[in-house]
Amino acid sequence: MKFPLGKIKVLLTLLFVMLAVNFLAAQVLRQPSPEANGGDDIRATGHVLGAPVETMAAQPGGFAVVQGNGINYHGGPVLGGNVPIYVIWYGNWTNGPLASDSQTTVNLIDAFLGGLGGSALEGVNTTYGDNTQNVSGLLHLQSQIFDTGSQGTSLTNTRLTNIISRALTNNSLPTDPNGIYLVLTSSNVSERGFCTQFCGFHTHQTINGADIKWSFVGNVDKCPSGCEIQFPTSPNGDSGADGMANTLSHEIEEAISDPDLNAWFDANGQENGDKCNFNFGATQTAPNGSQFNQTFGGHNWMLQQNWRNSGGGACAQHL
Repeated sequence: MKFPLGKIKVLLTLLFVMLAVNFLAAQVLRQPSPEANGGDDIRATGHVLGAPVETMAAQPGGFAVVQGNGINYHGGPVLGGNVPIYVIWYGNWTNGPLASDSQTTVNLIDAFLGGLGGSALEGVNTTYGDNTQNVSGLLHLQSQIFDTGSQGTSLTNTRLTNIISRALTNNSLPTDPNGIYLVLTSSNVSERGFCTQFCGFHTHQTINGADIKWSFVGNVDKCPSGCEIQFPTSPNGDSGADGMANTLSHEIEEAISDPDLNAWFDANGQENGDKCNFNFGATQTAPNGSQFNQTFGGHNWMLQQNWRNSGGGACAQHL
């Protein structure tokens, strides 16, 4: 069947309009829903889903801005020096619903944070840097506080921000743009997305007038099949603390190498911890039959590997 030229032009125009409408609709569907994530666009990696990636070429210099190892530098800063860690224990950490909501868990995480800096695992982070400094592989537990429930037991990302803001504005913790703040919640507290979408995440925000880097990790005993590698037996006999330590190592590695979400991640938006998620490498057997691959702070730990930005790139337990 033949159509007049004018009718063909009309049909082509309609077809173009339909394709354009479908394309725009698809772009809308690809954007993250603020309501679906507590009013914020925070994802497990901290990066906004579907956001364009703008690259910046590395500047010449004597620092660890090295490309070609499976992860890319995007021009942002890293955290250098001996990075201070600030902890907010949120919820019921004395006698909560689970056995791991306890002072024993608090003590184990304190030992973990006290020993992680300078460890073999954190040494992998020294392969990252920006145009002014390298990551040192050093960090330390600076201070910690307890908040039994200032924002209730059902948290959104906005309420998590309020928890940190409260601690800074009332001077319970210092306002430190060079540190990392950890919000650790007990099992009686729920956070939208925890256990179903992620085990933890890190991000940054302007809080109390400063660029604050912070991370959320909940008591992973709430979802052992999704966020723990060993349950109920674990290296330190506390599956909640051991599982949280693994998630914390993931988020801390990322928060130091990509604190403002514009430094180190690959073409898929994966940061160094993401690229080795639940990849543990070689392990040893503890006396209780559990597996571990790191020893520091007087304890054995089962911690995922970190992506090494050298030698072509690989998941590694140490340099």
